[in-house]
Amino acid sequence: MDLRIPMETVTLTGRISKNLVVQRSDHTTIRYTAAGPADGPALVLIHGWACDRGDFDAVTGHLPDGYRVLAVDLAEHGESRSTREVWTMEEFARDVAAVLEAESVTTAVVAGHSLGAAVAVEVGRLLPDAVSHVVALDGLLHLSMFPAQSEERISTVVGMFHDDFPAAVRGLVEGGSPAGTDPALTDAYFEKMVAVRQPAGLRAIEGLVRWDMDAVLRETKQPITVFAVRDLVTQEAIDRYGDRLDIVLVDLGSHHFPVEAPEATARLLSDVMG
Repeated sequence: MDLRIPMETVTLTGRISKNLVVQRSDHTTIRYTAAGPADGPALVLIHGWACDRGDFDAVTGHLPDGYRVLAVDLAEHGESRSTREVWTMEEFARDVAAVLEAESVTTAVVAGHSLGAAVAVEVGRLLPDAVSHVVALDGLLHLSMFPAQSEERISTVVGMFHDDFPAAVRGLVEGGSPAGTDPALTDAYFEKMVAVRQPAGLRAIEGLVRWDMDAVLRETKQPITVFAVRDLVTQEAIDRYGDRLDIVLVDLGSHHFPVEAPEATARLLSDVMG
């Protein structure tokens, strides 16, 4: 049974929020931040791989006060902990579903950054009646990982992380940094992401590469809006998914634009919330 335990009260850009924890089982404890009135329109925020819910602190501060904003640390990211053996996108989605259950949320917009976008889609698939809209923040359109990869390709990608983890992380960060990105930012993202807890970090990468987005999309009924960094998305990806995803190109910085442009990101999310 899920157990919701209140923790300390914090302030996010002038907004009073609470740090909470839900015990999924004897192997997984999920921590999250809740801001806004309990009966307000619910927005769930899911961070990317090797990141944490703190990436959305500034975004939350720019959202309307009437929203109920839930920012979740996925298992073994941020303050959440787990000894489980399964690290699929669906299992991460169950982390988020546990928070929605603990908060008695009956309808919500679920937004995820990067890997978190894949998790958000899975939350929509798991909770078709509770999730009204899925939002991807520079996610779902990276054809080096989607659609489903061959075993050879999976072995190659995962092997890079096993063989030289720092170099592979550096490659991810630089690949998500358009020309002109401040090198200090890329260095900061690298230092944060390379410190992801193991073995969950490696297992999560494998889970992402093995994720069959096309198959999941066929089972996901909610509208999906993708805010994609213009300089990082290919025309091939737009052509492939333009009929299923509402793709909006943005010029807000790097792959980590929610951190770099929180006020603009909050406006994008507010537009989806309606």
